[in-house]
Amino acid sequence: MNSASVSTTATATTATTAPLAVESDLQIAGDILSVQHLLQPAREHPATVAEFAGLARSIAANRAEWEHLVQYDAATRWYHRLRTGPGYEVWLLSWIPGQGSGRHDHGASSGVLTVLDGELTEHGPRGPLTLGAGAQRVFAPGYAHEVVNDTLEGAVSLHVYFPGLTEMPMHGCSPAHREHATA
Repeated sequence: MNSASVSTTATATTATTAPLAVESDLQIAGDILSVQHLLQPAREHPATVAEFAGLARSIAANRAEWEHLVQYDAATRWYHRLRTGPGYEVWLLSWIPGQGSGRHDHGASSGVLTVLDGELTEHGPRGPLTLGAGAQRVFAPGYAHEVVNDTLEGAVSLHVYFPGLTEMPMHGCSPAHREHATA
């Protein structure tokens, strides 16, 4: 009988003990950014989709790097190769009202499109999507779309292609101008 009462007492003691709280890494280490030795050094050149999107965001945030280069051309879309690296390139484009890219894909390249100023409309497989300043779109090889400035103001965009753009096949039907399509 004594052993039964000892077991009951042990069970009661266990039941009243509070469960251990599971702490997150942040609770254990504190602010990860304040522990510099735990951070991996930034790569000189991006290698992942997230890093390419981050590169575009960092360029967008540094207006001094690109703003003075922007030109607007009424005859054709203006573009300027801003940067290249191993396996990628960065392009700056301007769009006057009404200018568009035509429906196209980017061959074997993936990409990140970032709107720097103004507003652009992307016509893709899911229909039109309005992209304001700061908006980003990531696309895989073979993704077909058309980008158009449907506003009355100029727009500027940044395009990162990886690997670098070697072809841009045009597609016949423009979703922005369906009246031009043939049956």
